[in-house]
Amino acid sequence: MIYAVIDTNVIVSAHISKNLNAATSKVWEAVLQGKLTPIYNDEIVEEYAEVLRRKKFNIPESLIVRSIDKILMNGVRGERVLSNDFFPDPKDVVFYEVALSKKDAFLVTGNIKHFPKTPIVVTPAEMLEILNSISSVTDK
Repeated sequence: MIYAVIDTNVIVSAHISKNLNAATSKVWEAVLQGKLTPIYNDEIVEEYAEVLRRKKFNIPESLIVRSIDKILMNGVRGERVLSNDFFPDPKDVVFYEVALSKKDAFLVTGNIKHFPKTPIVVTPAEMLEILNSISSVTDK
């Protein structure tokens, strides 16, 4: 099982993209299919809800509710693990600290420059590579 905190920008991009082959769309599809287990806490879920509801994204309320429900039902709750790393945006710290709460977990983000350069911080494309490498091993 692969665990990851999914940054809000990845979820928003997946919901507004017309390209189902985009890396963000594929990462979200992996969450929906149970191939990627999201890690969350209340702060993260609250941010998802607030950002997904922004008028500029025009995401239907029913889709927002289903998406958050899917994260809550199929994900695991994580607790913040204090990090002394520097973050340009203090609002990003929670995503990183919650990712630290689960051994071998990742943080999937479209904004890797906002986070410390560590192996747990990956782009959506990198997460797809990780998912593909694991599924090719388990398929053998």
